[in-house]
Amino acid sequence: MNSDVLIVGTGALATLFASRLTSAGCAISMLGTWPEGLTALRIHGARLVDANGNAQTFNVRVADDPKTCRGAKYALVLVKAWQTERAARQLAECLADDGLAVTLQNGLGNREILAAQLGDSRVALGTTTTGATLLGPGLVRAGGEGKISIEAHPALGPIEEALRNAKFNVEIVDDAQSLVWGKLVVNAAINPLTALLRIPNGELLNRPTARALMHALAEEAASVASAEKIELTFSDATAAVEEVAKKTALNHSSMFQDVQRGAATEIDAICGAVARAGQKHGIPTPINAACWQLVKALTVNEQLSSS
Repeated sequence: MNSDVLIVGTGALATLFASRLTSAGCAISMLGTWPEGLTALRIHGARLVDANGNAQTFNVRVADDPKTCRGAKYALVLVKAWQTERAARQLAECLADDGLAVTLQNGLGNREILAAQLGDSRVALGTTTTGATLLGPGLVRAGGEGKISIEAHPALGPIEEALRNAKFNVEIVDDAQSLVWGKLVVNAAINPLTALLRIPNGELLNRPTARALMHALAEEAASVASAEKIELTFSDATAAVEEVAKKTALNHSSMFQDVQRGAATEIDAICGAVARAGQKHGIPTPINAACWQLVKALTVNEQLSSS
């Protein structure tokens, strides 16, 4: 595939995807609003650090005005959940009439926000467990090699090919909602605790109280998923989050990284989404609700951005 791919976002995953897709021969444009990130990408390109600490540099086109990206045929949406409304407005200005935006974001509601601006036919829902750590503006270190799962869509072929050529592990599924909810259960159980306690994922397994809270968060989220008639890809939520915490033991969750930087987090779309859906179904979610408010209270930026 030689077509351009527009990446909406300039953070960790956006920089990782830009680097790998460029290395596979795609012409990449990155659309964002973070001044430091845009400047670094313009000057240095997208930089990817390997396991040995060596950095490769990839030239990308950088834009802060969606009008300069008009006619984009394929877009990957890789912004934080609280930025989705802004991304949807940007894409409404630049996505081609027959274009496709693929969301690989965390949390609930991203597809619906994008579809409200773009229409259902121009949005594909996906999720990814690929990890990345932002070391600085435009500079990223790859985390564990995860999977990209995208709901089947008639226009998906070229972007699927591009992702496979970039050596991503891609699967096309009939229903991505179960995968999105499965990731939500894991994120709700791990991310807020690591952010509040300032610890890597695996440390949750070493602290009995933290481990019990992780289990409670997962069970609450799984109960809400059941009420939403979502068939999760795992039958035991506790075992699922334990496995992820073990496999990603040294990782700092994206929420922990956000809190370290004093940035807004995705807590509204994770624990907040669980709590709101639980309330709708009359299912108590006290631990998710408490973590939702505690993480929001960590930074002024968080309170302002999600109020």
